[in-house]
Amino acid sequence: MNDNPSTTASPKQPQRVLPDALDRSLQTPAASSVGGRKRLEIDGERVRDGLAQLVLTLIKLLHELLERQAIARMDSGSLTEEEIERLGLTLMRQADELARVREVFGLRDEDLNLDLGPLGRLL
Repeated sequence: MNDNPSTTASPKQPQRVLPDALDRSLQTPAASSVGGRKRLEIDGERVRDGLAQLVLTLIKLLHELLERQAIARMDSGSLTEEEIERLGLTLMRQADELARVREVFGLRDEDLNLDLGPLGRLL
C-alpha cells in the first residue's frame, strides 16, 4: 500500500487546463503501420482551433495587463494628455482587433478564460 501523499489519488478530480479542442485532438492513440508503435491521431482543424484559443488567451491576458499598467501610469500623473489619448486609442484598436480575430475562429470572450484549477480562472 502506498501511503505517500504525493502519489495517492486525490478525492477531487483535477480541473481542466487545456482548451477542450486541443484536449480532444490528443485523446485517441492509433496503431502506426510501422513497428506497431502507437501514434496520436491529430485532427488538424482541432489542433488549429485549440492553438488559436491558447494564443488568443495569452494575447488577451497581455492586453489586460497593458490596460492596467496604462491606468496606473495615468493615475500617477506620469503621462501627458497627448500620451493618454494615444494610449487609449491604441488599446481600443488592439481590443477591436482581438475581438475580430476571436470571431474568425468562432470563439466567444468566455472561451479565452481558461480554468487554472485551484488557482481559479485566468482572466
